[in-house]
Amino acid sequence: TNEDNMELMKRYPDNHFDLAIVDPPYGIDIGNQSQGKGGGVAKKIDYTVKDWDKFAPDKEYFNELKRVSKNQIIWGANHFIDKIPFGSPCWIVWDKINGTTDFADCELAYTSFKTAVRKISWKWSGMLQQDMKNKEQRIHPTQKPAALYQWLLTNYAEPNFKILDTHLGSGSIAIAVDSVNKIEKMNLTLTACELDTEYYQTATQRIEEQTTWNSLF
Repeated sequence: TNEDNMELMKRYPDNHFDLAIVDPPYGIDIGNQSQGKGGGVAKKIDYTVKDWDKFAPDKEYFNELKRVSKNQIIWGANHFIDKIPFGSPCWIVWDKINGTTDFADCELAYTSFKTAVRKISWKWSGMLQQDMKNKEQRIHPTQKPAALYQWLLTNYAEPNFKILDTHLGSGSIAIAVDSVNKIEKMNLTLTACELDTEYYQTATQRIEEQTTWNSLF
């Protein structure tokens, strides 16, 4: 849906979702910094300048996220760990193999699981990607590869899980859910929202073109 995530979550009872996988704003103003940026050997992309990343979510958001979901995977939590009052031995490290000092070498995700730290290496540097034969169009300045979400779902979700994403962004998670359902027969369902109308429309178009979920939203 094209709506505020707090409005979406308040409609659901406690522990309704089995797993929330979210990529909220980090509060580093990348929505404003991203116009015209790109890797040194890759074509630059001009994104619309926006102010959605000026502030990270507040504690109310994380409390509500924990209320409606049994487990959580939260990207960028190293930027706002003080707002997540729960420790974890299981962080996920995504090595982007970017080969440049312009961007972070890795991204971190907090999880509520009690297992060990895990690492996934998947090249994501400007227009240079791990799987160049199936290159993904970049439509969002903080877009993550669908393969990354597919790895998360394969390793942390179970069949028939209800998945929540409060920041749909580019729609990569929906493409990953569709792929995992086809390949692994996991029968996952996804509930997702995006507040920015431009991102929402672009993401749903991408999802409709790349999945069988033409009526997902």
